[in-house]
Amino acid sequence: MPELPEVETVRRGLAPVVEGRRIERVQMSEKRLRLPWPEGFAQQVTGRRVEALKRRAKFLLWRLSGGLWIVSHLGMSGRFTVFPPEGAAKGLGEFYFQPASASERGPHDHLVLWLDDGTRVVYADPRRFGFFDLTEEPALHPMLRALGPEPLSDDFNADHLAAALARRAAPVKTVLLDQHVVAGLGNIYVCEALFLAGLSPRRKARSLAPSGRPTPRVERLVAAVKEVLADAIRAGGSTLRDHRLVDGEAGGYQQQFFVYGRAGEPCRREGCTGTVRRIIQSGRSTFFCPACQR
Repeated sequence: MPELPEVETVRRGLAPVVEGRRIERVQMSEKRLRLPWPEGFAQQVTGRRVEALKRRAKFLLWRLSGGLWIVSHLGMSGRFTVFPPEGAAKGLGEFYFQPASASERGPHDHLVLWLDDGTRVVYADPRRFGFFDLTEEPALHPMLRALGPEPLSDDFNADHLAAALARRAAPVKTVLLDQHVVAGLGNIYVCEALFLAGLSPRRKARSLAPSGRPTPRVERLVAAVKEVLADAIRAGGSTLRDHRLVDGEAGGYQQQFFVYGRAGEPCRREGCTGTVRRIIQSGRSTFFCPACQR
């Protein structure tokens, strides 16, 4: 499932295309996604201008004129693709889109937005675990209201994390995946951050901050989370199965993985002679080096 860097990469690709543009036409699939389509979705968004495209955790938030918001999630295989009109500028950063006729539609295309400049934004989702919803207050949306702080914000700091870890006997990796503790972290980047911080994913969370106050280990972990996410965003996210940038290119962070997916390979930490291991925690694969992560 796409994690925060992948969603942020998609947001950065879409924002210059959709912000300031009016939605002139909407076409939806008859198939249900993870959630049913909101009643009157097409009628409610048609004619509105996209004022801003934001991200909260792994969700995309489309602020429309008139106080309405679209809340969307990519699920496991959701993907946005942009098709500019013939003759329009195709550049977006260093990437280029391929124009396509308005009649073309793939078998997994579930939403098509026609913008007022002729651009077409298509959402495809073969597994249909993504969703779109409407709200007038994103902070109160059931999927968003209980989320923890954004990991790249100042609110995610050693004080916050120490207080959260001190209350938990679960492994530290499990706590970091709890969206109430910190929003947007997923399996890949938690494994990578724990490696960077030199902490074992099996370590009890409360052992890092027994008193609930920051410790050097907690400060190191907060810094590692921020560093890993920032590096991943710069690389365009990680392409494992379905994630692609909005121009169709693959993200490149997977080429920099320290431990994720590298079971049986030598540890990449300078001076460490350990071998990366894979274990299962809460039904998920965990990758780490038992020699240097303590």
